Amino acid sequence: MSDNKPIALVAMGGHAFIQSGEHGTIEDHERNAKSIAAVLMTLVERDYRLVITHGNGPQVGHLLLQNEMTKSEAPGMPLDVLVAMTEGSLGYVLQQALLNELRARAIRRYVVTVVTQVLVDENDPAFKTPTKPIGPFLSREDAENRRDRLGWVVREDAGGRGWRRLVASPKPTRVIQADMIREASQSGHIVIAGGGGGIPIKIGDDDAYRGVEAVIDKDLTSAVLAASVGAELLIMLTSVPQVYTNFGKPDQTALGAVTLAEIERIHRESPFPLGSMGPKIDGIIDFLKKGGRRALITNAETLPLAIQGGGGTHLVGKI
Repeated sequence: MSDNKPIALVAMGGHAFIQSGEHGTIEDHERNAKSIAAVLMTLVERDYRLVITHGNGPQVGHLLLQNEMTKSEAPGMPLDVLVAMTEGSLGYVLQQALLNELRARAIRRYVVTVVTQVLVDENDPAFKTPTKPIGPFLSREDAENRRDRLGWVVREDAGGRGWRRLVASPKPTRVIQADMIREASQSGHIVIAGGGGGIPIKIGDDDAYRGVEAVIDKDLTSAVLAASVGAELLIMLTSVPQVYTNFGKPDQTALGAVTLAEIERIHRESPFPLGSMGPKIDGIIDFLKKGGRRALITNAETLPLAIQGGGGTHLVGKI
C-alpha cells in the first residue's frame, strides 16, 4: 500500500562493484555489493523509500570482450542486449546483498530489479558524432576492417593502447517503466533500476520500440528517473567526498551547500569535466529545475555523515 514517505534515488557507478586493483570476479562484485548495501541501510533506517541506479561500464566491457573472443563459436549480442544482461546480473548481486542486510536487521522490505528501457530521440545530435568508447582495444588494421565491414566509428586511444569502437551517447527523454518503479517504491520495496543508464530504445517507423546501439549516461538517466518518480532527494555517489572547483589544482575548493543558481553559474563559468563530474552536475541541475528539492554528491564512506549534513556537497532548488 502506498504511503507518503519520501523517495531517495541513489545513483552509483559500475566501479562501485569493482574497486581499484580488483579483477572483477563474482567474489569482488559480491564483497563490494555487501559493503554498499550496508551503507544504504542508513537511508532505509531513516525511513526513505529507495530507488537505486548503477553504472555498468566495466561489466559491459567484459561482455564485449567475451563476444570478441567467442565470435567464431557463439553469436554475438548487440549493445542494447548486453546492457540488459548487466542490468540483470548486477541487479541480482546488489539485490541479494540488500536482502541479506534487511534480514540481518529484521526489516521487512523486499527488493526488486527492473530491466529498464529508456527512450532516446533518434534525431539526437549524438548519433551523428559518436564519442563513447566501448569494447576491447584493437589494432588499427582490425579497427579499420570493422569500420569498413560493420559501419563502426573507430578512434585511436589517447593513451596509445590501441583503437576502439565509438558509439553515440544520446540524452534520455523518458524512462518507460517509471510508473512501475514509483509504485513499487511507494509500496515500501527497494527498487534497482536504470542499470548502465538503461537500455536505449527508440520508436521505429512502425511505432514499435526498437533497441539502439548506444550508451546513455547513467547520471542523466538517474536525474530523469528521479524527477519521474517524485524523488525528494537525489544522491550521486562518486569517488570523492565532495564536489571541488578546479579539482586537482593548487586552488582546489570544496563545495558545501550550493543553490541551483550558484551551481549553474559555477558550471557555466568553469564547466566541470565531461568524463566525470560534468554529467552529475548537468543531471542535478535538470532534476532541481523539474521540481526536485535536494541533491547530494559524495562518496559511499561519507554518505552516513553527509545525510546528517556533516559532509558531501548539498544542492538545493528553491529556498
